[in-house]
Amino acid sequence: MTVRPLRSTPDTRKQLAELLVHTVVGGGSVGFMHPLTSEAAATFWDGALAAAERDERIILGGWDGPQLLGTVTLVLNMPPNQPHRAEIAKMMTHPGWRGVGVATALLRAAEALAVQRGRTLLVLDTASDGGAAGLYERAGYTFAGEVPDYALKPHGGLTGTRLYWKRI
Repeated sequence: MTVRPLRSTPDTRKQLAELLVHTVVGGGSVGFMHPLTSEAAATFWDGALAAAERDERIILGGWDGPQLLGTVTLVLNMPPNQPHRAEIAKMMTHPGWRGVGVATALLRAAEALAVQRGRTLLVLDTASDGGAAGLYERAGYTFAGEVPDYALKPHGGLTGTRLYWKRI
């Protein structure tokens, strides 16, 4: 697997949209409700990729040849009083590639880029129900607390969110 920053191309946009739809179908809490159309997913990625072009974020992709296996976003656009931090967001792994280290490799690459950008603190949140808390804890993130009933699950019902941080 190779990890690299993503740029807006028709194929990348298509694969990102498919990954987002698969994630939501599988119950992944990434800010969208089921059913999510491919068009809505592509529109989201159009905006995210445009933000990457403005250097407000870095969207990383993990690739096996031409196939996108997973993605994570490093959000860099912080308020003026928080130039030292970034946020990890939209961690998604293709269902067929879960449990083989794709997310860990993406997270490590995002952390390395954050260090290169002079960031010393990363924050993230993950759903309490079915989220990736174990991944983040194994990667050295510290659990800061849980907010109950934070968001709707993609198929309905409320879930809390777990907040994490890591000094890098």
